[in-house]
Amino acid sequence: MTRIAVGGFLHETNTFAPTKATYADFVHGGGWPAMAHGPEVLKVMRKINVGLAGFVEAADANGWELVPTISAAASPSAHVTTDAFERVMKEMVDGIANAGPIDAVYLDLHGAMVTEQHDDGEGEILARVRKVIGKDLPLVASLDLHANVSPEMIAHADALIAYRTYPHVDMADTGRACAKHLALLLQTSERFAKAFRQLPFLIPISWQCTNDQPTRGIYERLAGLESDAVPTLSFAPGFPAADFPHCGPSVFAYGRTQADADAAADRIVALVEGHEDDFDGRIYSPDDGVRLAMELAKSATRPIIIADTQDNPGAGGDSDTTGMLRALVRNNAAGAATGVIYDPESAKAAHAAGAGATVTLALGGKSGIPGDAPYKEIFVVEKLSDGKFVAPGPYYGGRDMDMGPSACLRIGDVRVVVGSYKAQLADQAMYRYVGIEPTEQKILVNKSSVHFRADFEPIAEKLLICAAPGAMPADTAALPWTRLRPGIRLKPNGPAFTPSAPSRSKSSVRG
Repeated sequence: MTRIAVGGFLHETNTFAPTKATYADFVHGGGWPAMAHGPEVLKVMRKINVGLAGFVEAADANGWELVPTISAAASPSAHVTTDAFERVMKEMVDGIANAGPIDAVYLDLHGAMVTEQHDDGEGEILARVRKVIGKDLPLVASLDLHANVSPEMIAHADALIAYRTYPHVDMADTGRACAKHLALLLQTSERFAKAFRQLPFLIPISWQCTNDQPTRGIYERLAGLESDAVPTLSFAPGFPAADFPHCGPSVFAYGRTQADADAAADRIVALVEGHEDDFDGRIYSPDDGVRLAMELAKSATRPIIIADTQDNPGAGGDSDTTGMLRALVRNNAAGAATGVIYDPESAKAAHAAGAGATVTLALGGKSGIPGDAPYKEIFVVEKLSDGKFVAPGPYYGGRDMDMGPSACLRIGDVRVVVGSYKAQLADQAMYRYVGIEPTEQKILVNKSSVHFRADFEPIAEKLLICAAPGAMPADTAALPWTRLRPGIRLKPNGPAFTPSAPSRSKSSVRG
């Protein structure tokens, strides 16, 4: 029987964000499944929208025996601490080393991890695993669409396959695609030729959505280029908030010949570069966005939904800024709801006061974002929750969620979801668990950039994007870059990056 060692280690790192990812964050998981060890991995990774879960399903169908090591993920944030990285990696590497005879390794990775010691987290992960298994054993990994892919990642893996949807409704499908490609590798001792290209401009995440053009058309063309000669081809628009030389979009292809791989990669590169002008759109200030939403709501039959894009916890925000809440209250918005504001102290105070009570809080604003501060006001506690529920929408895909002690607070006619853990508001259940029915609201303000669209677009009259203070600027050129590769444009048609000082070595990366 074919035996394959498997594991998962995912983190999307915003090196400009205020809070690092500790081992405890990976234990809890945030919006991801909680950390699992050994055989428990195969119990957790079933019938959910996660790459490893899709691979497990395909492996069962192929009759493969899986040797699970560890699965660990945490909400996007600043750097992964050295303690967290080394503890997870030791368990993964030891699990593979002690697995006995194996035929291959599959890893579910993100592709945009930066640690306190390693700029290229996945490059380090793949290098350590390759060192254990040797150069001949197949090593395949799934990646997020937002991966910042490096030459080292390409070198150490026999294949990397990235998601093709944003919102990421195809994470499990990508795991299944990895199983399909791995089956090809196991049929022969030959390896596919690799082609890797890095593109010359950063793409803001708000314009990477695959529901819209130009990205939708790019992925349609990409799928059409796959064939027996090029069994897999990926375009990763990248995560434009990691300050290191390999941040940015990339294309990678695997072909029967080098010419096959090169030709496919070059076609997608030309297509993406030809659409540089199209990776752009309208972003509103908080007040302008709220006032427009209020005007649209007068005749709308469904909610007007605003993305609070710069405090997206799916991009490293702490999900606690108050700019959009202030704008809702300041403009006397009616029938409005927003969330999830991460504030364990306020959630605890609401639980102590009890449902129906009024409570004075300094809500949110504790992450130190410039231009933001706690919102000191009197709130009504409308409903309390222990924070446990299932998120059945297309993005979370039926995951068990744990937001910790939570509350629905009201100020005027604005309701606020407050939780004790961070997770991107990408499922309607994240309102319902504290008693807010999202379909009955006139305005919803979600701390998310794009993932919310998978579950909310069907109920929306109109979608708007607002830029209140937060850790993930909608304008990538506004970030204080110091270590990108020279010449890359800081946004589509934007200025080229020029180092103002020599880049720091890996050994001197911030701790």
